[in-house]
Amino acid sequence: MDDATRRKILDLLDAHRIMTLATLRPDGWPQATTVGYVNEGLVLYFLCGPDSQKARNLARDDRVSLTVDHDTPDIMAITGLSMAAHATRVRDRAEAERVLQLLPGKYTEPATPLPFPMPTPDQIAIFRVEPEVISVLDYRLGFGHTDLVDCHAPAARATTEAAAH
Repeated sequence: MDDATRRKILDLLDAHRIMTLATLRPDGWPQATTVGYVNEGLVLYFLCGPDSQKARNLARDDRVSLTVDHDTPDIMAITGLSMAAHATRVRDRAEAERVLQLLPGKYTEPATPLPFPMPTPDQIAIFRVEPEVISVLDYRLGFGHTDLVDCHAPAARATTEAAAH
């Protein structure tokens, strides 16, 4: 992917804290839920209960779809991301502790503590989300404008799709 597209993706990830995550239920139906996230570059992390429906769904099938966006009163100002990704449970304690240290910076104003004690890696499930394909939505460039990025293509290059909806 080119530097401008990468920067646009990172700016959107850094500007937001909430994503809608869709996992696959045992009956095959998608289940979409809202979760908070932190990111290190293009890799996202989210927390959930170890026995939650999301955790059980991901234990069976690690494929997810997600969106990161925000509400706007101007339809032609819609920007956001849509991803196809794999979500794997973080088992490495050092990685889990590093992710937990990222949360306060994303969810509180400077010098404001979290309103609850930080959970420990033993109390929660942390998932690493690694994108396969990213759609960068930017309606400011035209209704339905999407730049599609294949994260694993050789010299991954963004291609533009003009959505004709």
